[in-house]
Parts: sequence; C-alpha cells; structure tokens
Amino acid sequence: MSKSEQSPFSSTLSVNPYKETYYSGVSNVITKNTSPEYSKEQLVVSYLNAKDFITSQIAISQHIPEEDLKDALSNKAYDELALDLAVAYRIQYVEIFNNLDKENRYFHIFIIDPLDITNTFSSIVEKIKYLDVIIPVPLLIKSLYAKEIIDDSGVHCYIYLQENDAFLTVYSEKEFLYTKSIKFSFIDMHERFCELYGERIDYNDFINFVTTENLKESQSEYKTYFIKLYKELFANINDILTYIKRAFDIDKIDQIYIGSQIDTVTQLDEILEAELHLKAAEFNFDYGIEESDTFVDQLHAMMYTYVNLPPEETYRCNFTEYKRPPKFINRESGRLIAIIAASLILAFAYPITYWILTYVQELQQDLLQQEYKEIHNIKITQEATIKNRLADKEKSIKLLKKEEIDYNKKRQTLQKIRKVKVDYPMKAKLLATLHKELAKFGVRTTRSTYTEKDNSQVLTIDLASRKDRSITRLVEHLTQQYEGKYTFNLEEIKHDSSTKMYLAELKVKLL
Repeated sequence: MSKSEQSPFSSTLSVNPYKETYYSGVSNVITKNTSPEYSKEQLVVSYLNAKDFITSQIAISQHIPEEDLKDALSNKAYDELALDLAVAYRIQYVEIFNNLDKENRYFHIFIIDPLDITNTFSSIVEKIKYLDVIIPVPLLIKSLYAKEIIDDSGVHCYIYLQENDAFLTVYSEKEFLYTKSIKFSFIDMHERFCELYGERIDYNDFINFVTTENLKESQSEYKTYFIKLYKELFANINDILTYIKRAFDIDKIDQIYIGSQIDTVTQLDEILEAELHLKAAEFNFDYGIEESDTFVDQLHAMMYTYVNLPPEETYRCNFTEYKRPPKFINRESGRLIAIIAASLILAFAYPITYWILTYVQELQQDLLQQEYKEIHNIKITQEATIKNRLADKEKSIKLLKKEEIDYNKKRQTLQKIRKVKVDYPMKAKLLATLHKELAKFGVRTTRSTYTEKDNSQVLTIDLASRKDRSITRLVEHLTQQYEGKYTFNLEEIKHDSSTKMYLAELKVKLL
C-alpha cells in the first residue's frame, strides 16, 4: 500500500512499536508526534524487528498456478523449517528474480507468530485504531535504491543498532539478499559491557557515554572496555559476512553502512573500516525531507520514504492485521441500502420520465423533418461536385504513379550511397565499443564474424572467460546499456576443461 493508491491520505504517521515513538510526515516535513490520534486522512506505517520473524529462501516449481502459490509456499515452509503445526503463522514473501533455474521460482519468505504481532502492536492500536502497513525492517532499505539515494550496484551491507535489537542486512544488485538479528542491541551491549567491566553500571550512564564521549578523545575509565565491546561486535559481523560470501558465492562486500537508533559521537564506521578493512560509511542518508529534530531515527525516515514510493518500486510484504474497514459502498450492508434507495428513486421517477420522453420525441421528429429538407438540397449539389472531383482524381493518380517511379529510383540510389558511407564505419565503431565492454568484465574474444541476410545485420563474437558469471554479467550490462540499438543473444555457456575457460557465442543484431 502506498499513498499513491490511497488518495484520501494527506499525511503519514510512522510508528516505532518497541519504543512507542511516533513521527508525522506532511509535505516532505517530518516532526515528532508525542500524542498520536486516529485520523482517517493519515496513512500509518510500522515495522517488525529482525528478531521477531523467521526468514528463509524457498524454491517452488514454475508450474504451480499463481492462485495456488501462497498455499504452496506455506506448506513448504512448514515442512522445510519444521514449524509448529498448531500455530497458524503469518507468512509473507518476496520473489527472487534473475535466477538461472528455469524449473523453479525462488522466494524470500518472512514468518511470524500472530500472537507476537498482537503483543507488539496492541497498545499502538488502542491509540490510532488502524495500521495500514507493517513491514519487516530489512525491506525498508529498498527505499534507498528506489529513490536513488544509493544509485550504485554491487553488494551492500547495512548494520543498524537499536535499543532492543540490532540487525545486519545485505542487498545485492539493489535487491534484498539476506538479513540476520545480532545480539548487539544497546540492551545486550550494556549487559556485555558490565561483564567486561566487572561491575554493574546504570543503563543511563552507559547510554550517556555512547552519546557524549568520543573514543578517540575520551579519558574515561570506560574507554578500554568500550573498545573491547566494539571489537566483539565487529568480530561477530566479520563471521556473518564470511558465511554470507560462502553461502551466496559473493566475491566481496563492496560497501558497509553502519548506524544506530541513538546519536553516537564515536564514528562506528571508522572503527569498522579499521577492524575489517572494508569500505564503510555512516547509516545516515539524505532522504530529501526536512527533519524538525536534530536527530531522527533512520527507520522513521525510511518508513516515510517507503510508503510514499510507487507500489511497483517497493516490496509487497505487509503483516498488518489492523486494516481499515472497506468504504461504505463496498460493504454488503452499504450495497443493500444503495440498491433500496435506487429502487425508490426509479419507482417515483418512471411516470415523469415517460411523459418527458414522449414530449422530447415529438419535438425531435419535427426538427428532423426540417433538417431532412435542408440536407436533401445539399446532397444534390454535392453529388455534382463529387463527380467533377472524381475526374480530377483520376488525372492526379496517373501523375502520382509516374512521380512514385522516379522517387523510388532516386531512393534506391541514395540507399546504396548511404550503405557505403555510413554502415561500414558504424560496424567498425560497434566492434571497438564491444571490445571495450569486454575488457571491463574480464572477457576476451577469440573470433568475430559479420553476416548480412534478409536486411538483417548480425555480428557474432566468440567469448572466453575464467568465470561464467563474467559472461552473464556482460550480457546483462550490454542488454541494459544498448537497449533500442542492438539485440544480444547468447544461447549457452560451455566449459572447456582443457583450457579451464568458459566459452560462449554472442550474437549482436543491429536494429
């Protein structure tokens, strides 16, 4: 659901159900709302923490009809994940596209116990009655790509620390890939800090240090133990990233974004970059909205951005159980009342309508008779004119045929000239362009041929690469980059065991 679908919504209310904080968004301005109330004109959005749901990947046969897809995914989830059959879990899913398996469809599934939803949102619903959207928190990150806040591709890792949870999410080529809750919420970190320090300190003192002290400059006795705590955090992150790269066959993590629900003085991205030797930055983005507070939780900003995007640019994964009732006319009782009212209006309107229609028909008949006389006179005049025009037309047709013959002769001559002067240099330019693209993806060419048949110009290039992925990425890039200029066809990729190379034949058709 998005605001674009629900025109009555003039504002957005984003909800953090775990801390019960609210932000209202109107006309690209978001402000903290300390006393939220129900309003039929506001769209309400909230999220589920990563630790509250189960997520996994499931494969389903391509032959399953769309209307049976949800049941098939649910049955397979219960079987593969050994879910408790006594619980009617809520299951939502997001399809994974661009996979090479032609027999199956793949989905990310998100599973939650309905009781957890009730426990999390019951106090929220008492205040605002309805929740239009409840989305798993890692899917909110899709808004960063949809709004082109992050416009580069690759593998990106997002780490966000909250008071009662912390999650790590990976997106590959701007699509959701993996998420995991990690035991480094601020509550968890406080407990671990007390263990390292050997003495229990107040939670507020712990948070105060995080929000006011910079580890680079601090002289506090807590500094050493915070450094140990952060090292444990980054070691845990490194283990998860190692697993992800192995499980999903990823060469490297291109960028890590790390941030927190609390405004920290210490630059966590700098520590992470030094510890893991990976490119890192703050989880703090410019959403193009005005924020009334000096620090706004990134999740509130992403929720506002997410629901204001077109539906096709976001993931349709909504766990809400608190939907608004349908409009009056869409309810059964509303339809019945509307039918009764319409019947009464028709019953009283029929006699009057019959008298009016009779009078109108008589008046219309008189007007048509007068109009017929006028049109008949015009008809006689126009018939004579048409006869003269037909004679002129026959002469013009003969002259036109002669001019067409002369035109076609000149056109054929110009086409031959153009083919010599333009087409052949264009072929050379195409070869140069394609060889540059091959070099970017580490793909070599062993042979190229050019053929023309039935006005079709085809350039065939034999490709060779150490990795089959390099060839598939090259073809995806060429298809997107030169759409409308050329068509690319690659039927299969073969592996040559003697040279340990992947070979393929790419056909480029000039449009």
